[in-house]
Amino acid sequence: MRFEILRLDDVDGSAVDSTVVDAASVNRIVQQAASIGQRILIRPAESASS
Repeated sequence: MRFEILRLDDVDGSAVDSTVVDAASVNRIVQQAASIGQRILIRPAESASS
């Protein structure tokens, strides 16, 4: 499964960057964001085959 991770602006919460990663990478990215106090939103990535 793949997830989209959006990095959020500290002031207004708008998405400033996004990336799609596999499930194995989510924990590492969450740990990095937590260590620097970065706000992120994680959601399932949309399937390319619709």
